[in-house]
Amino acid sequence: MRIAVIGTGSIGGTLGQRFAAAGHDVVYGTRKGGGGGPAGGRAASIADALAEAEAVVIAIPGGAVADFASEHGAALSGKVVVDATNHIGAAEVNGRAAIAAAAPGVHYARAFSTLGWENFADPPAGACMFFAADPAARPVAEELISAVGLEPAYVGDAAAAGTVDGALPLWFALVRQQGGNRRLAFALVR
Repeated sequence: MRIAVIGTGSIGGTLGQRFAAAGHDVVYGTRKGGGGGPAGGRAASIADALAEAEAVVIAIPGGAVADFASEHGAALSGKVVVDATNHIGAAEVNGRAAIAAAAPGVHYARAFSTLGWENFADPPAGACMFFAADPAARPVAEELISAVGLEPAYVGDAAAAGTVDGALPLWFALVRQQGGNRRLAFALVR
């Protein structure tokens, strides 16, 4: 799969490396464009990265999502877009509304937003990733979550993005109670 990862920080950089290691074609979309991405990965302008992508993972600061979606909405329309952002302190931490407003034809998924990047770099055994996704986005989200080494845990369609978001404050509280250890994840017990 051709994946554009928008953002080269800890989340975007780690996810892109894991996707590439699983055999996916990854390009990092950056404001600077061109040059190298994390761990020597390929980087391009955001517009170029979006143009060639089948799936887009947005891993930028949550406060920047509305501007990003407004500028690139036409390029996002019709694509699977995985929202890995968190707008901490906002009434709604996910970017679903801004993305849908700018790109009505987008196939939205909410994932990679409730655990620290450390759990993507080296997933704990048996750890899962809660996610919500439109029907067209669900198989892609499941593939990407599995590529990172986590078990996909579907909680509902895109309207369930807020349900996924509920795990974030729980994760932060558990990290604090564990002395700041961010290598903490959730598992489903059946």
